Amino acid sequence: MNISLTPELEKFVKNRVASGHYNNASEVMREALRLLLQRDVAGRYYEDWLRAQIEIGVQQAGRGELEDHDMDGIINAVSSETRT
Repeated sequence: MNISLTPELEKFVKNRVASGHYNNASEVMREALRLLLQRDVAGRYYEDWLRAQIEIGVQQAGRGELEDHDMDGIINAVSSETRT
C-alpha cells in the first residue's frame, strides 16, 4: 500500500522518526492509525453515553423533575464523568 502525504504531514512523520520515538515512518503511521481507531471507539462510546443522558433527562422532565443548571456547571459535570 502506498500513501501520499501533504508536505506538512511528511515533515511531521520525518520529525517523529528523527526524534528517536519511532524507528521508521511505518511505525509512525501504525501509531497514528491506532490512535484514530481509539478515537473512533471513544466517539461511539460518548455518543451512546450522551443519548442515554438525554433519555434520562426526557424521562425526568416527563415526571416534572426539573432543575435549574448553568452551562459552566453542565460542562464541569460532563468533563468529570468522561474522565472516569
